[in-house]
Amino acid sequence: MRRKLILWGGAGVALLLLSIVASVSIGSASSLGLGTVWRILASTLPFVGGGVEANWKVAHEQIVLQVRLPRIALGALVGAALATAGAGFQGVLRNPLADPFTLGVASGASVGAAFLILTGAQYVFGFGTVPIFAFLTGLATLVFVYMLSRVDGGMRRETLILAGVIVSAFLSAIVSFMVSISDDVINQILFWLMGSLALRGWPYAGMLAPYVAVGLIVLLANARTLNLFELGERSAAHLGVRVERTRWIVLAASSLMTAAAVSVSGVIGFVGLVIPHMIRLMFGPDYRLIVPLSALGGAVFVVWADTAARLALAPAEIPLGVVTAFLGAPFFLYLLTRQKRTLGGGGGL
Repeated sequence: MRRKLILWGGAGVALLLLSIVASVSIGSASSLGLGTVWRILASTLPFVGGGVEANWKVAHEQIVLQVRLPRIALGALVGAALATAGAGFQGVLRNPLADPFTLGVASGASVGAAFLILTGAQYVFGFGTVPIFAFLTGLATLVFVYMLSRVDGGMRRETLILAGVIVSAFLSAIVSFMVSISDDVINQILFWLMGSLALRGWPYAGMLAPYVAVGLIVLLANARTLNLFELGERSAAHLGVRVERTRWIVLAASSLMTAAAVSVSGVIGFVGLVIPHMIRLMFGPDYRLIVPLSALGGAVFVVWADTAARLALAPAEIPLGVVTAFLGAPFFLYLLTRQKRTLGGGGGL
């Protein structure tokens, strides 16, 4: 197991670094050549940068180091957060269709963030309070969806997604209402509806990184337990798992990562659905592999999705949430069709 993790984890890290370098190297600034980008990047490396001649324009350095690179770093963190959260939701709820978007957690978090923007409270209490408030509203949404899906003391997995989609639609309507009554901050709130990494610098990446780290550590610590959840809650309990305690620890950590990501990027759907499922199909059902590889896969996915958003209609830009929806919605339909076949072709979902 450890050998697999080192092998595939190392390959994932290499792919992520390659994706970051490639994404930084391409953009709509036609006067900024590939060689210049690489020299600027090399100049920031320890033991190497001193030997690079700084023969580029200051504006080019600003584009690479203060515009492209922080945006890509933020995209990697957002992707890692959403994909890891999706793996946590799918593992603890034993539902392959569960993710921050379909469970309504992302929409709940966006309501909290949009409310702070609308009222201006973020300027009173500090921007760092946005992820915390988004976490509280996202977790409250998850608890509500979870309670809606419980029937006769147990959770019905087939109603979980339906409840999540309904609640998500209602919360999206609340955000739309906030847009309709806002004047000065209408563009900021619209940002949450479409999802984007535009105009987000290093402070946002620095704010998100601790939340991703904490959530990832919690899920890695519970990865072995998530494997036991696959046997069913009763079997897991017989094997010594404290089911309710573990469930809410994983759900809280996943909600925290989702809320932190939403607070800086808006609602970006399907990352938490597509990536963990692809990792599971490629590497098997062991969550000791699924959790770390989902983080790496989500980071790579969002980096390239954001690159496509920047370049597809350059100099105009497509919202990142639109790109991930184009890619993720067909995959969701595939999973839905597959789930119906598994349940007997008719009545499951």
